[in-house]
Amino acid sequence: KYGAKVVIASSKIDIATGMLGMKIKPDILINEIKVEEYDAIIFVGGSGASQYWNDPIAHSIAEEAIKKDKILCAICIAPVTLANAGVLQGKKVTVWPSEAEIIKNMGAIYTGANIEIDGKIITANGPTAAEEFGEAIAKALAYKK
Repeated sequence: KYGAKVVIASSKIDIATGMLGMKIKPDILINEIKVEEYDAIIFVGGSGASQYWNDPIAHSIAEEAIKKDKILCAICIAPVTLANAGVLQGKKVTVWPSEAEIIKNMGAIYTGANIEIDGKIITANGPTAAEEFGEAIAKALAYKK
């Protein structure tokens, strides 16, 4: 709809199956991401997202995105990865409610909103906010150009 090119990265190149059954083949491995090549970095939630909460590669990507002034996004439980990377301190964010205490303990300002935008950080709390999350990312990318 908006013409953005999407590159999907994962810890494996095998077919990934989402929580609702959608299947997709990642394009690259997470350790192949070169942050400078992208306008936005988006961490997607769902039950598999917890594998990145304490992943040093994911943390490095989030940190570099902030340093390089990129749009940094996360939805559902994925904001925990950003919080654990130390990039949400003092930022207004949201997350799936079960993980609110984790991000607060890491210095984030949890709002409980469906979607939260603080500068170039966009977070959303789950599937019901997915469309609004996508629209916010599209607007941020359009504004960037």
